[in-house]
Parts: sequence; structure tokens; C-alpha cells
Amino acid sequence: QSENSDKSSAESDSETEVEQVSVYRKLLATLKTSPESESEEEEDESELEEPGESETEMDSEGSQDTGEGDGGEEDKNGVPEQEQATDTAEQTLGQEQADGADTSCDPSHGVIEEFTDVKHESEFSLETNFMEEESGDCNADKRDSDSSQASSEDPFKQHMDKELEEKEVEKLSTLPKTSSQSKWPRLGQLTFSSTLETHKTLKADKEVDVKQLHLHKPLESTWPKVNKQFLSLVNKPSDPSFTPLQRELFCIMNAYRDLFYPERSALTNGEEIRHAYCLHALNHVLKANAQVLSNNAKRRDQKPGTDRDDYRDQGLTRPKVLMIVPFRECALRIVHIFISLLEVNDKRKIDVSNKKRFKGEFGSDPEEKPPNLKRPEDYEAVFAGNIDDHFRIGVAILQKSMRLYAPFYSSDIIIASPLGMRTIIGAEGEKKRDFDFLSSIEILIIDQADIYLMQNWEHVLHLMKHINLLPLDSHGVDFSRVRMLNLNNWSKYYRQTLLFSALQDPQINSVFNKHCFNYVGQVAVRNVPLSASISHVMVQLPHVFRRLEAENLTSVIDTRFQFFIDKVLPEYRDAIMSHTLIYVPSYFDYVRLRNYFKKEQLNFTHICEYTKKAGVCRARRSFLKGEKQFLLFTERFHFYKRYTIKGIRNLIFYELPTYSHFYSEICNMMVATDSSVDATWTCTVLYSKYDAQKLAAVVGIDRTAQMLQSKKNVHLFVTGEN
Repeated sequence: QSENSDKSSAESDSETEVEQVSVYRKLLATLKTSPESESEEEEDESELEEPGESETEMDSEGSQDTGEGDGGEEDKNGVPEQEQATDTAEQTLGQEQADGADTSCDPSHGVIEEFTDVKHESEFSLETNFMEEESGDCNADKRDSDSSQASSEDPFKQHMDKELEEKEVEKLSTLPKTSSQSKWPRLGQLTFSSTLETHKTLKADKEVDVKQLHLHKPLESTWPKVNKQFLSLVNKPSDPSFTPLQRELFCIMNAYRDLFYPERSALTNGEEIRHAYCLHALNHVLKANAQVLSNNAKRRDQKPGTDRDDYRDQGLTRPKVLMIVPFRECALRIVHIFISLLEVNDKRKIDVSNKKRFKGEFGSDPEEKPPNLKRPEDYEAVFAGNIDDHFRIGVAILQKSMRLYAPFYSSDIIIASPLGMRTIIGAEGEKKRDFDFLSSIEILIIDQADIYLMQNWEHVLHLMKHINLLPLDSHGVDFSRVRMLNLNNWSKYYRQTLLFSALQDPQINSVFNKHCFNYVGQVAVRNVPLSASISHVMVQLPHVFRRLEAENLTSVIDTRFQFFIDKVLPEYRDAIMSHTLIYVPSYFDYVRLRNYFKKEQLNFTHICEYTKKAGVCRARRSFLKGEKQFLLFTERFHFYKRYTIKGIRNLIFYELPTYSHFYSEICNMMVATDSSVDATWTCTVLYSKYDAQKLAAVVGIDRTAQMLQSKKNVHLFVTGEN
């Protein structure tokens, strides 16, 4: 692999660079770790933003960056190895070099040298353990298991024991879904879609009695204690166990419906939501395993020659829950929640194997972060702890013990990043690839989906294509215990998908609409934006929204480029329109614009997520001093760095930002310039009818409706805190 990566790294970054790279090459690029580019630390802004900084200090800092070219940010030796390969490789590869994490000392960041816990295999085996051996009071536990599992009201039993008929499966795979709307007190506007259940209105539970939720022991007693931190923040809590948000979310989760919640915030409700889905996942696993262990005992006590076909209680492979999270810190928090939920009290601690190793690999050193960097609150919340994005870990759970680093085929829960999944699933034609362990996933949780748009969305799509497929190998399964739904290859119709995001986005919507087949139906929260990002712009600034007409969604990219170079750019070529920052959300568009600017020999510089530290210094300084008229600036660089760019007088949003608050953040950078030039400030935004969601988040729902009806350009003047 490294040989291929080195070969690709040697290719020149020419103006007419090839913009198509094989998926295999892109993957190799993500696995390649360059010590040179990885060893860079987050730069101290104080040394960058002083205009009087000496030239020698800049050059010594980036001594390997020879030659400025059109700014020198990425050209020649100042380019990270991945950028030298081809620019499109950067567009789609995972952003481990871009995310600002210092991963040079992390052995798992390159090709994963995976540790798996072999020592505890028999102890955690579902095949060889029995309910009596696992629990202290065998009779009580067995009675509890029998009564609980026999209960026809248990949502777990209802969902997993439902036997679909072939005609129902045919409907699910061919007929369109019917939708209905309802409004809940906390979640707001819900859209319920289903093929089998039509004209059904969902109602929220006003009160939830924990005993009626059919939580498995010990969750009934541990959940209120673990969740206490969030309940204390609620004024006059009507529920002793759940916050209003958790209650409504769990009501949907516990009914095993698919859920899309696009209002997750790392600052406010992120941990509250994480606790709710951890409770649901753990409850599911404990019930499933208790059913298997109970049936093991029944089979053992069964008389020889009797029918043994009544105990179909498992899938083709053991993993039941897949949790996709962006960073190691998220996995650390999930495991801590699991441990808290399993520990009844301080005296009854559960046994967690490999805990020390886990803390070492997934924890973080507080001293690693430079103390003098100031970033927005949301940035600090998202990038807290260990932000390495290449990991995967198997977790096996039996009531009194937890096994971390369990081999995947002996795991109940797999916690991984999209990149961690991508590198084990592999690509077609690769010898070493594996995705059989995804065959019987019953709950898929994708948290913080918006961050994967900033990493590599292709990894998420690749995962969705390989989940719930029939395994290529039997992996030692006892087919007499496998549910018929799995043998019929109907797993995807039973899989529950929980999708949490900070925003509505067409790509995220597409995954929810096209890759979720749950027979119980899908619930999506569809609220209109309450506030417009433009109202948070603090500077007096005319905003011109220029509409481009595209025939269809696929033609938008080319139409936007042509509109920009024909209609917008000519207005900014004059020297009087200096200090123009062009904000570009898509890396593909950035590469295209950069190549065009080079070809036209425009006076510009550029910064992207792969630009080296010294290149960023030079670009920011030359733009501030007016030596460069244009600055091409990628959204992913802003997402991972959040530097203030000084000297902006003219702002062009080549496309509306993915995160609406980035709009006001970028506009407010103008406040950092000389107030005498206020009158010359401009802001131009390109949009099409396909940008309705992003537009509503920036200007508000009412203005969006007017702008989409009218084909004229829209001029808005913001006078600060509107």
C-alpha cells in the first residue's frame, strides 16, 4: 500500500492536473501517513495575525516551502503528499490530515494494527453460557427473563418476532411510502412515512413510567441515576426519568421506528441524545442476549429427540448494534455510559476487560491542546478530547461484564468511524476485506452525521451499501438458531436506523429516504429554521443574492461555475475590487476554480484544508496587505481551523455554507478590518432553487419563499443585529 501511495505522491500538481482518481487510489491516500504533514501542530494565531511579522520568521517556519508561485500555499514542496497526488483524491479521501488532530503518535491512524481480545472468548460466548451461570440469583433472573420475553407488549419481542409475509416484503421493496404529519410538544413537526402502516397518526406519550418501557434489568434502576445530570437542568420535570426531548425521542426509538433528528447540537442537547440512544442500544442487546442464554438452558434440559426448531433467537452473525460516530472521544463517552448503566451501585462494579488499554487509545491528554487558542464555543464542543477519526472497536456485553476489543464476530456492539468501517469493508477486488459482520445488524445509529460531510460522505454511502447482506461465510453459526428473517435475507426490513445531525442536508436526507427499509416506518423531524443566520451579522453590509437557473440537480455544479466566470467574476477583476474572499464549500469546486484562476493568471492566493502551516501564513499575510486580489477559501478549512481572515472587503459565497452560522461568522470577519473602508464592503451569494434548505437557514423561511418565487436578484441590507 505504501508503495502505491509513494508513487501517487510523486505526481506533479500541474495546472491541468487529472481530476479523476480510482477509488482504490483514494483509499490508499487516506491510509498513507506522512510524518512531515502529520507533525504539524495547530498554529498560534497571535503569530499570524500581526501584519508586522518578519519575513524571516515566516520563511524559517516553512523552510521546506520553496517558491511562492501564485501564493505558494500548496504548490511544489509546500504541498502535503496527498495534495501532490491529485486534487480530486483530496476531495473524497477521509479528512484525517485535515481535521487538526495531532495523530502522528497514534499508531491506529495509519493502517490499523488491530488488537483483539482473544483471552475472554469462552467467557463471553453466547453459545456456551447459560442464564444461571450469568446471574447471581438464577431462579429470579430466569423468572424475570421468561416473564419479560413472554410479554406480548415488549417492543423488542413485538418487532423481532413479527413474521413478515412475502407479499408484505414485496410491497416494502416496490411500493412508495405514504406520509402523514403530526406535531409533538418538544420535537415539533414530524413526518411519519410507511409502506405497510397507512394513515397512522403518531402521538407523543405525555408521561412515561419506566416500568412500562420494558427496560431490561438493571437499566430500570440505573437509568434515572445516570440521567440525573440532565433532569436537574429541566424546570419542574414532569418525568422522573427522561427530559422532554429524551422522552419523545425514546418513544420513537422504543417502538423500533427509524428516526431522523436534524437538530442535534454539540453545545446543548448532544449528550442528552447520546444517553437516550445508548439506553436503547444497551436495552436491545441485553434482551437479545438474555433470550439466547435462556434458550441455551432450555435446549440443554430438553429431552433427546424433541423438536429443537423452536429456539430461533439470533442472526447469521452476532453483532446487533452498529454505532457510527466521528471521533474517538465519542466512542469513549459511549462506553462510559454503557458502564454506568450496567453498574447497579458502587458495590456492584462490572468487570470491564481491557479498560486500561481503551482509555489509553481513546482518551486524550489535556496538555496536548495549545492553551492560547480561542475558538467559538461550538468548535470547542465538537473537537473536545481525542479527535482521531480512524477507529473501530467491538464490544461484547453480558449482564455483569463487558469485553472491549472483542473480535467483531464475538461482539454485540461495534463502535466505529466511517473511515474505520471503510478500511475494513474495503473495495471490490481487494483480497483483504470483510463485511459479513454487518449481515445481522438490527440497530444502526449514525450520530453527528453532518460532520461526515466535512470528512468523507462516500464512506457513509459505502457502509450503507454493505450492511444487511447475506454473509459469504457461515462463521460457525448454528443455523437451527437463526431467525427466519435472516435466512430469508430480510434483515434490512427489520433494521432500525437512528440518524442524528445538526442540520438538514440533501445528502443526509437521501440516506434516510433511500437506505432505510424498516417495516415499522420512518419518523423524520422537519421543523423550519427558527432564526436566520443573517440576523447575526454584526457589520453594516449589503447582501446581494444572485439566482442561477439550473435545469436539474445534476447540472447545478456546471451551471454555477459558468455563471460565476461569466457573470460574477468580471465585476471583481478591476483592481478597485481588491481584498475579495471567495468562500467555496465543495473541494471539487475549489480545485476547479483554482485551476481556472491559474489558467487566467489572476492575482490570487488560496487556502484549503491541506494547505501547510507556512502556506496559510503567507496567504493570510499577502491577502491582508493587498498583494493578492483574491483568496480562494474552502469550507472544510474553516470547519477545522476557524481562523479569522483579516482584510476582507468583498465577499463572495460561491455556494451557501453547509452550516448556516458560518455565513454570519465569515461576514463578521470584516469587522476585523479598517473601519474607514466600510462603505466599500460587499457580499454576493450564489444560489439556485435546489438550495432551499440552506437558504432558509441563512435568510429565514419567509424570505426564502419570496426569493424562490422571484427570478430576480435579491438585495438585502443588514445594519447589524437585525
